[in-house]
Amino acid sequence: MAEFQVIQPETTYTGSPIPVVPKGLPKTTRSMCPECSQLIDALIREDAGKVVMEKRCPEHGEFRDIVYSDARLYLKMEEWTFGDNRGLENPAVANAARCPDDCGLCNLHTSHTGLANVDLTNRCNLTCPVCFANANAAGYVYEPDFETVRKMLQALRDERPVACRIVQFSGGEPTIYPRFLDVLRMSRELGFSHIQAATNGLKFTDLEFAEQCKEAGLHTLYLQFDGVSDEVYRRTRGERLWEQKLKCIENVKRAGLKIVFVPTIVKGLNDHEIGDILRIALEYIECTSGISFQPVAFTGRIARHELEAKRFTLSDFAHAVQQQTGIADPYEDWFPLSCVTPFSKLLSALRGDETTMLSCHPHCSLGTYLFVDQNRHAVPVTRFIEVGPMLREMDILARKAGKRRVQFFTKIQAWNNLRKFFHEEKAPAGLTFDKFLQTLQGMTDKRYGRGEREQDGFTYRTLMVAGMHFMDSYNYDVERVKRCVIHYAAPNGRIYPFCAYNSGPVFRERIEKEFSIPMDNREEYHRLVCAARKDRGCVTVG
Repeated sequence: MAEFQVIQPETTYTGSPIPVVPKGLPKTTRSMCPECSQLIDALIREDAGKVVMEKRCPEHGEFRDIVYSDARLYLKMEEWTFGDNRGLENPAVANAARCPDDCGLCNLHTSHTGLANVDLTNRCNLTCPVCFANANAAGYVYEPDFETVRKMLQALRDERPVACRIVQFSGGEPTIYPRFLDVLRMSRELGFSHIQAATNGLKFTDLEFAEQCKEAGLHTLYLQFDGVSDEVYRRTRGERLWEQKLKCIENVKRAGLKIVFVPTIVKGLNDHEIGDILRIALEYIECTSGISFQPVAFTGRIARHELEAKRFTLSDFAHAVQQQTGIADPYEDWFPLSCVTPFSKLLSALRGDETTMLSCHPHCSLGTYLFVDQNRHAVPVTRFIEVGPMLREMDILARKAGKRRVQFFTKIQAWNNLRKFFHEEKAPAGLTFDKFLQTLQGMTDKRYGRGEREQDGFTYRTLMVAGMHFMDSYNYDVERVKRCVIHYAAPNGRIYPFCAYNSGPVFRERIEKEFSIPMDNREEYHRLVCAARKDRGCVTVG
């Protein structure tokens, strides 16, 4: 193949310059002081095979953190980027001067929303020690009313040129929101094609509730799933929850919903159960579509020696999967999430319409797709597909297709150009090239990836395994914030990147306090919390 050249846009849709993400080591970026949140310069360099960030605040001195424990894997992630997107045509903040201070989304942001979060409440029926979003810790109750939620959802659907299509309700515990089922129905009516709930799963131990959610439009549970033992849940969530997790999974399976397991990984606490979590996902592959491992972020002050001892990076995760399962090689089978942008570009070109593009920073995440046969044997897609060359071919095909209007999957020549990268003799049993294309179609169109078409075997069973490392003030990188694709819709009508909402400037605190019930209204708070816990025997508030 001729030498491949990435096409990088020069400006966002509203004319703001887009600097290319710097590659290689060492390099500099803009970061943040963990003490005062002042923006400061940071150096990212290799040190004894690891990638570290070093920075100095004029007032609070020097800080150092491990960004990646494996420099080789860090550099591989940078190889598989295909240029930035161009942000929004209608940003809420049209003349931002500096990221991340002028946020909402702004003219400097280069991505549109890939996955939107809408916090329905900060109340919960658990009190997790690792949670950053709960009423007990915050000191107030945040719970937007139904019409405010409608406005938040509409702001997402109004994004141009690509309206948000995937929404996830979160919290707190979203299922205890008084009109949760109505919110699901409203989301479907507003045109969201995929509706998720980030949940601890306790309400889904009731099969009738699971079935009601399915009827109302819910597709997927982003299920809090930190391990496979009560000891892990006792330490991360404050309670023994393993039996409830299993009952939730069984009910979700019976109701016809899907699950993405979401483990928060804390080094030395539950990182030894990464392999067991993957094995449980394969055991329940009929209803499990993915795992999103999330290394813990440190929201408070922490000593340097403790930070180095507890920091768990994405490369630690990739190596742990290999060591505990033998399924995926860290250097061969993992790619950044942003590597899929050529697929989105080709899809857009063949449809003649812009589609969701996950153009995040290469160091936000890494992942692989496992194709799972009837015996629950998992094969990484990289074992039978030349993933890198195929992605580059897709990018070239997208440029050639241009904006011609052709129906998806009727452009036979374009898709057949990818056949040369497929090696059927290495693929799992029953997976042909045509079935592979149908599976791609099922990933982008739930009419083919769910329900009767899935049961009829139109698609092959897959399991997405990914790590998503959200930032804290110690490893903050402004270039990552500018490219974030996971956003929060807020009651003030604005939309915020995940790592500006929950860390860095922490817009969550400002916004929730503005739209909240004070905790000193003890009678009202007591009523709300007991309503949340009534199924679990709550009679008092401590």
